[in-house]
Amino acid sequence: MKKRVLSVALIGCMAAALLSGCGSSSSKETKAETKTETTAETTGETTAAATTAGGVQKIVDAGKLKVGCKVDVPSFGYQNTSTGEYEGLEIDLSYAIAGEIFGVTAEEAKEQGLVEFQGVTAKTRGPLLDNGEVDMVAATYTITDERKESWNFSTPYFQDALGLMCLTATGYTSMEDIDGAIIGVAQGSTTKDAIQAYIDENNLGITVEFQEFDGYPALSAALSAGNIDIFSVDRAILAGYNDDTTMILPERFGTQDYGVATALSNTELAEVVDKVVTDMKADGSMDELIKKWGIE
Repeated sequence: MKKRVLSVALIGCMAAALLSGCGSSSSKETKAETKTETTAETTGETTAAATTAGGVQKIVDAGKLKVGCKVDVPSFGYQNTSTGEYEGLEIDLSYAIAGEIFGVTAEEAKEQGLVEFQGVTAKTRGPLLDNGEVDMVAATYTITDERKESWNFSTPYFQDALGLMCLTATGYTSMEDIDGAIIGVAQGSTTKDAIQAYIDENNLGITVEFQEFDGYPALSAALSAGNIDIFSVDRAILAGYNDDTTMILPERFGTQDYGVATALSNTELAEVVDKVVTDMKADGSMDELIKKWGIE
């Protein structure tokens, strides 16, 4: 009888132990899952916050704002061959943005060398933003809906229109005269599409040919040599290359709004840039820069 009681008791203890063990394992798994989910959520929030905050802090830590600019556009972005210095409206604007980031004036940002400029072309400016070689681009960068899908753009700081420049000796007086002409445009620009759209929309009945070049000096040289009949880009840019051998035709078309571009993911820097541009337009300092650099 005793043996039977002991056997029953032993079986009961084993069963209890098994149930207790299962309950303990389930509890541990639930706690582990909860902890994992909480950690994942916290890590995700931290990473997102770090990405946003790092947009400007990374620049501060580096000690310089890296800017892609033009080196061949007088009055906007131009590297002076005599001094090696960068000059123009977009250069001054970049110093103002650096000043906002580092908590100094634009002049102090220039004196302290807080901006590192890198020359870009219409073809290279986007890729340089994408691979992080520059923090922002201020380079007569026209804002388009298509480009806004790839990069952030500030409020426009200047509005221009496309123009056509030819040698005075050609005798062209308007766009209707350029049937059969070879038009030189910059690689990666929106100029070619804008010209063709203008021809089609106005039923001009002319046919033109396009050739692409990697920069404005190359376009200017091709025009002077007679390798192209027309040099086409924004009128303010053409003005920097116009001389007594050339003339800019009267047509204005394809409105161009210039904006400062930043990487699409860098929303914090985009907000700082837009604040500077908006403030400068509101207080008249942007108009002063336009006047300073003789831009019409």
